[in-house]
Amino acid sequence: MNIYVCLKQVPDTEASILVKGGNAINEAAIKWIVSPYDEYAIEEALKLKEKTPGATVTAVCLGPERVQNALRTALAMGADQAIHVESGVYLDDQNTARALAAAIKADPAFGVIFTGKQAIDNDSNQVHILLAESLDVPVATNVTVFAVDGQKVKVQREIDEGAKEMIEMSVPCVVAAAKGLNTPRYASMMGIMKAKKIEIKKITLNEIGIDESQNKIHLLKLSAPAEKPQGRIIPGEAADAVRELARLLREEAKVI
Repeated sequence: MNIYVCLKQVPDTEASILVKGGNAINEAAIKWIVSPYDEYAIEEALKLKEKTPGATVTAVCLGPERVQNALRTALAMGADQAIHVESGVYLDDQNTARALAAAIKADPAFGVIFTGKQAIDNDSNQVHILLAESLDVPVATNVTVFAVDGQKVKVQREIDEGAKEMIEMSVPCVVAAAKGLNTPRYASMMGIMKAKKIEIKKITLNEIGIDESQNKIHLLKLSAPAEKPQGRIIPGEAADAVRELARLLREEAKVI
């Protein structure tokens, strides 16, 4: 089975995000990482590979030159191959999915495709569904349990209010990993050294017939959220403080 993992490189959760030019972020001091949900996807792909004789894992990532670091991370964890879909422009979710699908469809023997359920930067939670649509295969999102039985995949996914749903799909299919599916492994020193020697295949948007003009969603403006006003502490005894709070809510905040 040829297993695929689609990754996204995102800013570290502790990074300070600054807007640049009103439609982009300042990348100068940002540390970039593999989106955490995608780490669960990598781990599950590697576990499936270990259970399936002759299977391989290929990591796929779209973006500028820097995303090769994310691909090297997947290779260091144990992926066999990597594909970089080169893009220095903004692509909406539909075009992103089409680009990833084009890279995967070049392999007629592709099997299970793992992704994270969402990326932690824009939280759109759409790409894996659009990817499945582009590939014309079934998809399960928010997956916390995964198993393979022959040419069938059985997953458990979380739905509203803590309920769980069991889904059976035929292979090939797309599986979007959620927290709780597994515990991602750390890359070994040997894996890191080996990853440095693996050639990353590159595909341009021109080769697959995709460009920014095909976007249906256009980024018009980007701005940082307004700073929250400082909180106020009302001193005094509880009864007096409650009366003062009620007065402030009525006269200043005008919410009661």
